[in-house]
Amino acid sequence: MRKLNKKKQLHRIEPIVRKKGLRLPLGDWPLVARPEQLPPHWSQNWATWLLIGGRGSGKTRAGAEWVRAMASGHNHFAPKPVRRIALVGETYADGREVMIEGESGILALCRDDERPVWTSSRRRLEWPNGAIAQVFSSEDPDALRGPQFDVAWCDEVGKWRNAQETWDMLQFSVRLGARPCQCVTTTPRTTPLMKKLLADETTHSVRMMTRDNRENLAPGFYAAITNAYEGTRLGRQELDGEMIEDRANALWNRGLIEGHRIKAQPVLRRIVVAVDPPVTGKVTSDACGMVVAGRGDDDRAYVLADRTLNAVSPSAWGDATAMLAKTYGADRVVIETNQGGDMAESVLRQSDPMMPIRQVKANRGKWLRAEPVAHLYERGLVSHVGHHPQLEDEMCDFGLDGLSSNASPDRLDALVWALSDLMLNDNPAPRVRSL
Repeated sequence: MRKLNKKKQLHRIEPIVRKKGLRLPLGDWPLVARPEQLPPHWSQNWATWLLIGGRGSGKTRAGAEWVRAMASGHNHFAPKPVRRIALVGETYADGREVMIEGESGILALCRDDERPVWTSSRRRLEWPNGAIAQVFSSEDPDALRGPQFDVAWCDEVGKWRNAQETWDMLQFSVRLGARPCQCVTTTPRTTPLMKKLLADETTHSVRMMTRDNRENLAPGFYAAITNAYEGTRLGRQELDGEMIEDRANALWNRGLIEGHRIKAQPVLRRIVVAVDPPVTGKVTSDACGMVVAGRGDDDRAYVLADRTLNAVSPSAWGDATAMLAKTYGADRVVIETNQGGDMAESVLRQSDPMMPIRQVKANRGKWLRAEPVAHLYERGLVSHVGHHPQLEDEMCDFGLDGLSSNASPDRLDALVWALSDLMLNDNPAPRVRSL
């Protein structure tokens, strides 16, 4: 029988080892890892190792193994063990739950003889050899003022809240040792910081795809997720790790949205749920667009939620709308009735006979309806509360043809109806709400 070399043997046993909760020796990681999961040799001229990857592509494992190797001084990664490490996540909770305690996090990979001690109250990992890692959050850039580090692992930079400020503070902090550098693991988002990192000549960037790591994913997950999203704009980003630029002639761009994004909902005096129902509930039908938005005391609009549903029956989207209206205390449900007429309203009445409903009909094309709403964004009159990635993808790929990623922009349609009702029509303001 032909013998496999060590690397092929390890590739075959790695999924088995991980399922049984075992941990491979540190020195075997370069043999198990795919080429894109390994950084350039420490002696080469680079400052940032940027891993842009799809969901489940193994980027978190690569980042955690890098930290493990830097703390231990593996000869491919560092000339000697580093002493101080910064771990920067989107939030402190993400840092703990993904980078530290996650299934592919640092603690899950370390064997007992090299396992660091995690002190949650201090947000600190300490290895037996004295190496120390501290957790930071993009929500708190100022926490990086003062500390200093040899290296840093930054996770999900594309989603960081105060991205540029956090990155700037980190650059002043990574200043110890003979080889200061940083590893960045993230799903692709075309943010200003991501573009800047890719353009930096000291950045070594690699792209990682979900399909390359399918042996380590749950059975059925890969088939289900690729059947649903492969080839779509979202799939290209979330599975293939592709940086999707804004459409050249789109009404919206990500900078316009990011510039006014806020974390928490303000006091609102009026809230609407807008629904763009599908013609049927078949698998091939368009989605049922559902967006919640409100108008504040400052006369600005706030996008609160995108709860769009795919391939559902009329009773299902009717019930979902009723629940959404109740959850947010909506003053009105706005529903487009071009496709179903009064029947669309009757669907909602079956779910809640007392629902305050306003029917709207599309008398103009999608672009013409959306243009006044886009102008509200340009004037700084709309903020997104939190992140709504699928809605924002549709917005930034919506062109003159009225399509987004060659499909009907159902989320965007609902958004346009919601903001039109709140900001472009004369409507009463029933009451002032407290948070």
